[in-house]
Amino acid sequence: MNVLTKNINNRTEELVGSAVDLWTAYREGAFKTSPSPWLGCLILLEECEDSKRNIRNREPHFEVFPEFKGASYIERYHQSCTRLLRERIYSGVCYIIASKERAGDYTEPDPALSGERFLRSLISHLHTFYPIH
Repeated sequence: MNVLTKNINNRTEELVGSAVDLWTAYREGAFKTSPSPWLGCLILLEECEDSKRNIRNREPHFEVFPEFKGASYIERYHQSCTRLLRERIYSGVCYIIASKERAGDYTEPDPALSGERFLRSLISHLHTFYPIH
């Protein structure tokens, strides 16, 4: 298992676990009477040969979802981020790809996962508690 494979599996597990812990604490009243939290996740992935390469799947115990079959790490992170948002595990998710060779240059492969949408979601949440007149 290479570093990227181990990294995406570990990061996804940590992202889900941390969010579930927070939402469970909120549900159980650990934050007393506080309003519903806004949970955000920003993923910055390096664009390089390893991240663009299509990956073979080993399926010894169960079949991999079709969208992950042969997908590059760039696509796997994209699918994972999309799921974190659609499943409402996170209130906002931002997914950015950047290259070391092109300092300051980055791409946002999905408008639903853009930095602007991420920040608009956060600002909207804040406005519900601190309205601007």
